[in-house]
Amino acid sequence: MVSADSRTLPRNPDDGGVVISVDAMGGDRGPAAVVAGIAESAVRNPDIRFIVHGPQAELARLIGRRQDLAARCDIRDAAGIVTMGDKPSQVLRKGEGTSMWSAIESVRQGEARVAVSCGNTGALMALSMIRLRKLPGVNRPAIACLWPSRNPQGFNVMLDVGADIRADAQDLLTYALMGASYARNGFGLARPRVGLLNVGTEEHKGRPELKQAHELMPATAQAANFDYVGFVEGGDLPSARVDVIVTDGFTGNVALKTGEGTAKLVGDFLKEAFAKSILSKFAALLAMGSLKRLQKRIDPRRVNGGVFLGLNGTVVKSHGSADATGVSAAIKLAFQLAQSGFQDRLAARVAQIHADSGDTNGSKESEAS
Repeated sequence: MVSADSRTLPRNPDDGGVVISVDAMGGDRGPAAVVAGIAESAVRNPDIRFIVHGPQAELARLIGRRQDLAARCDIRDAAGIVTMGDKPSQVLRKGEGTSMWSAIESVRQGEARVAVSCGNTGALMALSMIRLRKLPGVNRPAIACLWPSRNPQGFNVMLDVGADIRADAQDLLTYALMGASYARNGFGLARPRVGLLNVGTEEHKGRPELKQAHELMPATAQAANFDYVGFVEGGDLPSARVDVIVTDGFTGNVALKTGEGTAKLVGDFLKEAFAKSILSKFAALLAMGSLKRLQKRIDPRRVNGGVFLGLNGTVVKSHGSADATGVSAAIKLAFQLAQSGFQDRLAARVAQIHADSGDTNGSKESEAS
């Protein structure tokens, strides 16, 4: 039975199971794809429970078709929908009552550990900042994504990939410690290697804020327990030289979309090449196992999910075009972050660095006076 209230779900981490708040509306494929992704996640992990936000009647019909899923879902009726064309300012003024607002509110109220949405990125970030608020010491939150790489963990972390097109030196330093915390908790890396994305590795290259961050980064690395490898270039994004790539949201978003487009292009070229002739089709048949492994490795759907960092709560942004596989991947990421206690550890790390910085500034002011 699908409940209209939340009495069937655990209210805190100690009740057994992790609760994920899911915005079922706003994605390009509609709520059917989101519910299918929830169902895939539910099959793979019995410890996840869901609060699903959207029109009650429509969600009850979609979830009710899956008997095993219905008992693990609580539907929150939210008739409004944030569309991809809505401006963040409009959503902030009139967004209450939408599925996106409701999904974030469940995290704010402590009912769920993480919110997942396929909706409008700008609106989701704006609502998340207003409802969850920024962590003390964070000027600009960032969106972090996973980038396939040659590292043993299979991925690198890159941020910011679209939360804000601007980033000064202090923002880049904050991104570094948040990205390092993500890599530490997500990949189990004791001392993640952090690089600053630039147009070259020489110290004289780059914009003033990059040069300033480069000079300040070693001290931040020592305090935050990560290794700073210096400037990195675009070719280092998938390399084993670095675990975390730090950049501004404009550059990061362009790199992310370029990488996804390239992965799709390579996949299309392979399909065309192996369909050229009888011999190429036979070769494809012989290489089927290797081709499937390659397809899985470069499939953007399987690393779907950008994490909003720097807020009093965790939000995972799924691609708007995500299908069931993509939604399931985003929920899996949300579950892993919740299980690791990532949010609490990140907040503690930011607070510690912020306090140490304040103490240092205070000592310098005392010496100067």
